Amino acid sequence: MLKKALAGIGAGVLLFGLTACGGGDDGGSDDGLVVGFAQVGAESAWRTANTDSVKAAAEADDRIAELKFVDGQQEQEKQIEAIRNFITQKVDVIVLAPVVETGWTEVLAEAEQAGIPVVLADRGIESADEDLYSTRLGSDFVAEGRSAGEWTAATFADDADGTRILELQGTTGSAPANDRKAGFFEVLDAEGLDYELVDSQSGNFTAEEGKAVMETFIATHGLDGVDLLYAHNDEMGLGAIQAIEEAGFVPGTDVQIIIVDGSAAGFQAGVDGKLNYIVECNPAFGEQLMDVVVQVANGESVEKFTPVEEGVFDATQFEAELPNRQF
Repeated sequence: MLKKALAGIGAGVLLFGLTACGGGDDGGSDDGLVVGFAQVGAESAWRTANTDSVKAAAEADDRIAELKFVDGQQEQEKQIEAIRNFITQKVDVIVLAPVVETGWTEVLAEAEQAGIPVVLADRGIESADEDLYSTRLGSDFVAEGRSAGEWTAATFADDADGTRILELQGTTGSAPANDRKAGFFEVLDAEGLDYELVDSQSGNFTAEEGKAVMETFIATHGLDGVDLLYAHNDEMGLGAIQAIEEAGFVPGTDVQIIIVDGSAAGFQAGVDGKLNYIVECNPAFGEQLMDVVVQVANGESVEKFTPVEEGVFDATQFEAELPNRQF
């Protein structure tokens, strides 16, 4: 296969410590591994960039004979069906980006029984099923929430009237939604910030739903006296910005805004003064994922979780960082 360099992989050297199981009996190829990838969907620029990174890395890697890709369209049932098809096809390794954390026990047990190791990409699943997958490669969502919380606690520390917060959560039950919320409020409570969570609803990680929920927030609560909008991803934040502007308010000024992801569109909104803080979630870990897949297929030891490298950015950094965005 043609070797191509995939720029922007912000991951460090992998450390290995937990033994993984071997692959399926007949799914391999003399030319390399056959890998099944059940992706969440294409709900955001982040997700599209992640899919592109994984596909490009698999194509460029001589160790990978074929990547069987399924778009789950944000439906767990479609992902479960894909996994069962991968088992029938006897792939060597299954890669799953789970749409939610729960409900995977039965199908992952089927993969284990078939002798096919499972690697989680990006998102995690409930800890009770930890023995049913070999490793998870992705973001530390709790740490992302903490980063947002640290900026909030510092920014509003001297607010004598307390800080009123709106929250746009990601898909209900998903690991990033659960963990970004937990990490954020963990820090606010630990720092003793005087705050009120005015409202919190899911925008399902999409711009359309983020806009719709923000319109509901405005109609229900108004924005006068609201200090901060915490959006669990760029797409929802950008949709919310549109709703704020249409309601006659100035995003980034009348209400400060945090987003998580770090897309080019998100950074451009920051350059335009429409938001105030960005927590990065790096989608371009395809090459690192291929390394993990090969290690697992070969029965080598891998860490249960390997985080990708990510940063945080405030208004002083948006313009300089914008040209570096890959999605």
